[in-house]
Amino acid sequence: MKTLHKYETTLELDKVLTRLAELTCCEDAADMARNLRPLTDLQDVRSELNKTDDAFILAAKFGTPHFSKLRNPGAAVKRCEAGGTLAPKDLLNIAAVLRQARSLSGWFSQCENSSTSLTDYFDSLIINKFLENKITDSILSEDEIADTASDALASIRKKIRQSSVKIRESLDKMIRSSAHQKHLQDAIVTMRDGRFVVPVKAEYRSEIAGLVHDTSASGATLFIEPVSVVEANNEIRLLQSKEKEEIERILAELSADCAAVSSAILCDYQTILELNLYFAKANLAADMHAFKPEIFDDGIISLKKARHPLIDRDHVVPIDVELGERFTGLIVTGPNTGGKTVTLKTLGLLTLMAMCGLMIPAESGSRLSVFQQVLVDIGDEQSIEQSLSTFSSHMTNIISILKKADQHSLVLLDELGSGTDPVEGAALAISIIEELSRKGSRLAATTHYAELKMYALQTEGIENACCEFDVATLRPTYRLLIGVPGRSNAFAISARLGLDHSILEHAKGLVSTENKRFEDVVENLEHARQEYEEQTRLLYHRNQEVEQLRQEVDTLKKELEKQKSQEMERARLEAKKIVDNVRLRSEQLMDELEELRRQKNKEDFNARTQAARSQLKGRLGKLYDQANPVAEKPSEAPYRLPRPLKVGDSVLIADIDKKGVVLALPDKGGNVMVQAGIIKSRVPLSNLRLLEEQSVHVQRGATTRSVTSQKDRKVSTEIDLRGQNVEEALINLDHYIDNCVMGGMTQICIIHGKGTGVLRTAVQNHLKHHKNIASFRLGTFGEGENGVTIAEIK
Repeated sequence: MKTLHKYETTLELDKVLTRLAELTCCEDAADMARNLRPLTDLQDVRSELNKTDDAFILAAKFGTPHFSKLRNPGAAVKRCEAGGTLAPKDLLNIAAVLRQARSLSGWFSQCENSSTSLTDYFDSLIINKFLENKITDSILSEDEIADTASDALASIRKKIRQSSVKIRESLDKMIRSSAHQKHLQDAIVTMRDGRFVVPVKAEYRSEIAGLVHDTSASGATLFIEPVSVVEANNEIRLLQSKEKEEIERILAELSADCAAVSSAILCDYQTILELNLYFAKANLAADMHAFKPEIFDDGIISLKKARHPLIDRDHVVPIDVELGERFTGLIVTGPNTGGKTVTLKTLGLLTLMAMCGLMIPAESGSRLSVFQQVLVDIGDEQSIEQSLSTFSSHMTNIISILKKADQHSLVLLDELGSGTDPVEGAALAISIIEELSRKGSRLAATTHYAELKMYALQTEGIENACCEFDVATLRPTYRLLIGVPGRSNAFAISARLGLDHSILEHAKGLVSTENKRFEDVVENLEHARQEYEEQTRLLYHRNQEVEQLRQEVDTLKKELEKQKSQEMERARLEAKKIVDNVRLRSEQLMDELEELRRQKNKEDFNARTQAARSQLKGRLGKLYDQANPVAEKPSEAPYRLPRPLKVGDSVLIADIDKKGVVLALPDKGGNVMVQAGIIKSRVPLSNLRLLEEQSVHVQRGATTRSVTSQKDRKVSTEIDLRGQNVEEALINLDHYIDNCVMGGMTQICIIHGKGTGVLRTAVQNHLKHHKNIASFRLGTFGEGENGVTIAEIK
């Protein structure tokens, strides 16, 4: 078993694997989880990540399959292969393995169209329901074999029960007889050594002939097997011996059955463990809100909103980190407790997790690389036993890292060069960084040295980063800023804490001119960055507002288009009804004319002709009116406003019948700026009608016309849809319901007829989703029964 390397333990991979082990079903699966090790082959890593991702998708769609707590059947299988007989406990465990395999296979078969990288695992499960049922039907528990395990066992146990009943009946007669009651300590029948006995007082031992099997602790009671039942007890003992032999035969037979399919049992068990591990990885990903990263082996890392998996999700601040593409080395600076070390650990731990086939707590689209080795120097490893100081301990570790590092390595160094003289420490740190860059390693290091910040600014392939610090609150924000060197903030923090101003000024004077100039540059960069972020934030909010307005305009446009289409369709259907009506009436007139022609020889023919001519003229006039539904507009006198308009007046835009508010007085062309809803437009003054607060009155010359309320409309309480197709009927129904709502009606009757039921079904399905319908039902006796639907309007 390969143990975790100290670098992997430093990054706390072992703690993540322990969390994974807690999600498995049994100890063997937990051991597999704890023994996961980072893979270094790109294809292997991608394969493992794909399996974890497929398990995650299956669990999200169909729920995680149930895994039972199993024991390893390996030892039991080897024993039965060697001809041994298994105990009921071992046989029941084998049955549990077979049942788990069958359960997983059945679960996967219910996952529709799920061809995944895990399909081969599910397909390799070998189902043996016959053996599973044979074991569970024969063995009730670890201590009990079922009567139905064999006919012979059932017969033996039946005889034992019958003999026991006879013995009890015989002894019951004895303990109830007056001749023996005074001899008995208690009037009961009990058992000793598997034989029926009665409790006899010691002084009456000679009164009851039989065998003494036991004595009470006080010696006052003897447990005697009467001679009359000795033979029957012997018979039961013989039957019990046969029962034991039959049970041994049954267990031996079941063991032989298991031996015949031993390889299938072991294969199923191993497959169950592997599937359990992948679904445990999926459940861990769900707990961490993790996603599958893109994975390559080019040394490029790009993490988006990455979180350390062992820090509470509600408290950790997500960070964006990149390394290996624009630069191969990252120098992270910032105050103590600002998150520098957590940044290094997050970078290293998420890389190791991905190489173990685990999804990472970062946003989708994050990218990681497979490294041959992840080399780490984080934390204080001072060794008393080896007499090593903190600096010596770090240098010993770094020397080991320098020997191992190459172009396939990720190197993470915390507080590089610390623990010794700052000048020598900074020079040594720069030299180490240059050596690692020469070897082509990917490097991330934290430091407090200004020399390293300057080095990162001047060196190609090395980039600054800092953990942001809020001087106003004296607290780190834990945000990682790439491309920005961090400030020491020592003077600012000291001033906020109350250090005397003269001491601070003297300290500033002691700082070298070069360092001071550098800190001033960093401060100016920080101010510029903050201003840029504020402008970006404001621009983002403005863009959101513009996008919201655009969406509102699009929504209004779509609604108008929809209303237009509905009106056009309604007009088309109305015209069709008119044409059909005209055609019907015309055919009736032709029939009447034909009837008159046949009656031309009758005496009253002239009178009938005259009457028909008069009726025909009247009907033709009605048909003309019906076929020309466009009513002519009555001529109206020009409208005059009762008073000049003011800004804020409520007006009606006459040609589109929309209310609006006056925003600006008429211009030279007589156009007024009016807002109707979210739309602003210029409207001719002659097209506006002034609205009063209580009711709308439109002045026309000397007469006044009040706008009629929608609720004053007269609407029929029923609509007849018979003879219409479904599409036509539903459009007419919508129009009718709208009129009923505006008319204030609460209940309507929809006549659709009985027929085939197609129209009734379409109407009721439509009513289920109609926003103005509260409920509906079929008509009752006297209302039209299932030929009508009664609906309640909201």
